Amino acid sequence: MNLLIIRLIIFGVLFFAGMKLYGIYREWQMERAARLTRENRREGGQMVRCRWCDVHVPEDEALRDNAEWFCSTAHRDRFAQEQRRSSTSDDH
Repeated sequence: MNLLIIRLIIFGVLFFAGMKLYGIYREWQMERAARLTRENRREGGQMVRCRWCDVHVPEDEALRDNAEWFCSTAHRDRFAQEQRRSSTSDDH
C-alpha cells in the first residue's frame, strides 16, 4: 500500500512538472512567433521582383505600375519606354 502511494505521488509530481515545462515552452514559442512577426513588419515584409532588372526589393520600397513592380522610377520609365517602342514596331 505504501509503495502505491509513493508511486502516485511521484507520478503526480512528474505530471505537474511536465505540464509546467510545457507551459513554459508554449509561452516561449508564442513570444518567438510574435517577435518574428514584428521583425518581418519592420524589415518591409513581402519581397517583390523588379520587372526590369529582376532584383528583389521590399514591397513597401518598390514602385507599382499597373500589375508590375519596379525597384526605381528609372527602371519603371525604361520599361514603359521599351513597351511603347515594341508596340509601335508591332504596328508597322
